[in-house]
Amino acid sequence: MSPILHLLRRPGCAALALLTWGATGQAGPVPANELIQGRTLYESRCGGCHAVDANRVGPQHRNLIGRQAGRVPDFAYSPALQSSAVVWSAKTLDAWLSNPEALIPGQRMNYSVRSAEDRRLIIEYLSSDAVSARTAGAHAP
Repeated sequence: MSPILHLLRRPGCAALALLTWGATGQAGPVPANELIQGRTLYESRCGGCHAVDANRVGPQHRNLIGRQAGRVPDFAYSPALQSSAVVWSAKTLDAWLSNPEALIPGQRMNYSVRSAEDRRLIIEYLSSDAVSARTAGAHAP
C-alpha cells in the first residue's frame, strides 16, 4: 500500500499526508486538510456509485487522471462514454462534475456537484498520490 494512502486511511496521521503532491496544477504539496476534505466529499458524494479500486454502479477511479473516458476494463459504459475523446484532467473532471450531460451528451451519470469548492477538493483527492499511485492489489486500467 502507498505510504500516503496508508496515512490517509489512519485517523490522526493526516498531517503526514502533506508530502502528497497533487496533479491539479498546484506548484506545491496539497495541504493534508484539503486531501481529507476531498476524500470525505468523495466518499459521501461519489461513494454510493464509485470506489477507488473497484467497479460498482460506476467505474473505479484508481489512476483516473490522464485516462481516456470510458476505458476501465470490465465496466459497461454507455455508448456515449465509449466513443468519447475526453481524457480526464482537473479541467475535464470539473466540467464533468459540474454537468456530466453537457460534457458528454448521452452519458448515464445523473449526478452533479454544484459547489465549485467541493469539486476542487474532490478533484484534488482524485489527483493525489493516494489515488493516482499504483498500490499492491490495485487494478491498473
